[in-house]
Amino acid sequence: MFTGIIEEVGRVRRREGGELVIECHEILEGSQLGDSIAVNGVDLTVRTMDGDSMSFDVMPETFRRSNLGSIEPGEAVNLERSVTAATRLSGHIVRGVVEATCRLHSLIPEGDAIIVRFETDAEHLKYIAMKGPVCVDGISLTVMAKDASSFSVSVVQYTQEHTNLLQKQPGALINLETDILARYIEQLLEARAATTSASTQ
Repeated sequence: MFTGIIEEVGRVRRREGGELVIECHEILEGSQLGDSIAVNGVDLTVRTMDGDSMSFDVMPETFRRSNLGSIEPGEAVNLERSVTAATRLSGHIVRGVVEATCRLHSLIPEGDAIIVRFETDAEHLKYIAMKGPVCVDGISLTVMAKDASSFSVSVVQYTQEHTNLLQKQPGALINLETDILARYIEQLLEARAATTSASTQ
């Protein structure tokens, strides 16, 4: 489990087959083989470590559902270690399970903040609520606007400076994780409706 508060922006050193090697420094501290690390919001397991990098095995399904399959050497990635019992939950509960990619539409300055808009499909938009949490490329953000095909967030200066978001260009694929609580509620309501329907037949 993660919080969506990015600890370090690393760099892709190599992506070959199912192996992903990330150059990093800060998240090496206290990490061990087998630990979970969120890479652009994707929960990956540390396979090897050295003085300035970590390597991970990435499943084909993960490549299909996330932007990890298209990243290139030198590209910036958001990194976060998994939470511990002593971790402050400053963001929101992030599973590290990327459901799909959305597309970066625009970045518009508004005072010291930047309004970032993402386009996605109706299947995922229904789990995104106004003023609710959303996770994009591993970053915990709050939804400030939503329409039939997109949602927007306001990015404060700290997030601008400590994530890879402003290094992206419009059209870039961004990893998306919606609110798991909304999904649980929908599943429970569907099960209740099915039970009610069956009992009245």
